[in-house]
Amino acid sequence: QVQLVESGGDLVQPGGSLRLSCVASGSIFSINRMGWYRQAPGKQRELVATIANANNIVFADSVQGRFTISRDNARNTVHLQMNSLKPEDTAVYYCNVEAIPFTDSWTAGEAAEYWGQGTQVTVSS
Repeated sequence: QVQLVESGGDLVQPGGSLRLSCVASGSIFSINRMGWYRQAPGKQRELVATIANANNIVFADSVQGRFTISRDNARNTVHLQMNSLKPEDTAVYYCNVEAIPFTDSWTAGEAAEYWGQGTQVTVSS
């Protein structure tokens, strides 16, 4: 089983900063992509930023220039640095990972997506 644990969500004022972290653990053979999605009340879950192999990075237009994403492959960790936060950034932020797990027979399986439990980010004055 692959498990994701997020941390760093908080209540901040507009213009403030937060750093989210996600650690993947469990029966992981390799990780292809790590990133973040968010879901605001009444909205669909949307991509925030992802970082894949070869450090290929994708940002949502709404966070371009304000957020950065980084990945520590040795520790199966991804960070999202959020600066110049806006009230529109308020959402539950979910870590998302595409990984190749070990099977019950301890052989490499096929790539699958995994989700964390989410961490609340609230931007309000």
